[in-house]
Amino acid sequence: MSHERFHAIEQFLYKEARLLDDRRFNDWLELLTDDISYTMPTRYNRLRAGPDEQWEVERELDELCYFEETKASLTQRVQRFFSGMAWAEEPPSRTRHLITNIEVLDGDSPEEAVVYSSFLTYRSRLEGQKGDEDSFVGRREDVLRRVNGEWKVAKRRIIIDAVVINAQNLSIFF
Repeated sequence: MSHERFHAIEQFLYKEARLLDDRRFNDWLELLTDDISYTMPTRYNRLRAGPDEQWEVERELDELCYFEETKASLTQRVQRFFSGMAWAEEPPSRTRHLITNIEVLDGDSPEEAVVYSSFLTYRSRLEGQKGDEDSFVGRREDVLRRVNGEWKVAKRRIIIDAVVINAQNLSIFF
C-alpha cells in the first residue's frame, strides 16, 4: 500500500464526513457507486461458549439490520429530507462525524480498497429538550472503488458498539 493511496483514501473519508456535516447530501450521494450496499446490522449480547473461545464481533451481529440500503433507497431518503415530509429532520439534525483509526488494505482488484475505520457521530436537534442529543460509536467496514479516477463507496457496513440505540430516530447517515 503506497503512502499516496492511503492519503487519498483518508482525505476522501474526511471529505465525506464534511459533506454530511454540511448537509450536502446530494453531493454525498455522488460519492457512492450505483451498486452500493449500505448496511447497519443489529447487535446483541452473547456469552462466551468457553474460556478458550475467540471473542469475535461477527458472532454478535444479527441478520436483522437497522439499515439495508441501495443507492435508490439512499437517494429517496435524501429527496425526502427536502420534501418537507421528513418529520424526523424538522428541524434538521446538526451532526459531527469524527473518523479515526483508518486502516487501508488492498481490495479484490487494483481499483478497490478495503477500509476499516472507527467513528463517533454526534447528532443534535431542537433546543435543550431531553433526548435531542445522540452519540453513535462504532466502526465502518468499507469497500472503496475507483470510478473514472475517483474513489467512491461501493460497500459500507456500519457496526455500532451499542446493543440498544436510544435515539428517537436513525435518520442520519454514517
